[in-house]
Amino acid sequence: MALGEEKVDHPGVVRKINGNRAEVSIIAKAGCISCSLKNVCSVSDVQEKIIEVDLYPNNQVKVGDNVVIEMKQSYGNWAVVLGYFFPFLVLFLGLILFLQLGLDQGLSGILAIALLIPYYGGLYLLKGFFTKHFRYYLK
Repeated sequence: MALGEEKVDHPGVVRKINGNRAEVSIIAKAGCISCSLKNVCSVSDVQEKIIEVDLYPNNQVKVGDNVVIEMKQSYGNWAVVLGYFFPFLVLFLGLILFLQLGLDQGLSGILAIALLIPYYGGLYLLKGFFTKHFRYYLK
């Protein structure tokens, strides 16, 4: 299998079917959920997420069916880069820029944080693009 072709699987339950799309409920677990100390640790996290999946004519699923959805692992890597790495760069470079312009440290910090508003706003405006390219499939 080529690099970036690895798949990530998640078991889920079909909640709703709308035409050729289905809403699948999956349980997202933090990496430490299997730890024996999870009951006393505040880091462990479990939450339900609703994922929209394209259905093809040969998919015979109904509401309530247990299914497995999959996505390319590279999509998850891109999500981390777009959601964490690039915002960190915007924040860090903005802070350096504002300090080099001679602004006060507090004001520089506030303005650097304010730079994240257009960044995340741009991501929100590109939501349609990401929805088309970051696809989940039934296995």
